[in-house]
Amino acid sequence: MEPVPAVRRPDLLRFLPERLFRPDGVLAYVPLAWLLALIPSLGLSWLASKLVPAAGPEFPQAGAGLLLFALVVFAPVVETLIMGTILLILERLFGFLPAILLSSAGWGIAHSLQAPAWGLVIWWPFLIFSTVFLVWKRRSLWLAFLLPMLVHGLQNLGPALLVASGRA
Repeated sequence: MEPVPAVRRPDLLRFLPERLFRPDGVLAYVPLAWLLALIPSLGLSWLASKLVPAAGPEFPQAGAGLLLFALVVFAPVVETLIMGTILLILERLFGFLPAILLSSAGWGIAHSLQAPAWGLVIWWPFLIFSTVFLVWKRRSLWLAFLLPMLVHGLQNLGPALLVASGRA
């Protein structure tokens, strides 16, 4: 595979590792993106729970297998298809950084409609998912959709296991 140059890391995102802006090495990239999405969102989740008790969403009663499928497969696939399509338009209209910021803010707002404080947590992982999408779009549109789906599925796996087991 021919090397694809890294995307220039925007100054506003300088705190993120340079590696996130290089579309190569999928096996190392996915765990990095997942940890970059997960760890700060755990901190934001803790903070949201202190500011607004019961800040998370309510999930319908369903079998454990169905909940796991819905949260780990279905939601990441559908949300990434929507996110990617919107990002393609936003990047064309406004550029790389504004597209990422508008996408993550939009997903935060959309998730806040279900549970108001949830948007305080969700915008961060979607900042990472949106970055992953636009970085990998330079290599392949197929990978641009696949990698955020994988990272999103991993992001949802822990909470999905808790919800499916009745502990959340």
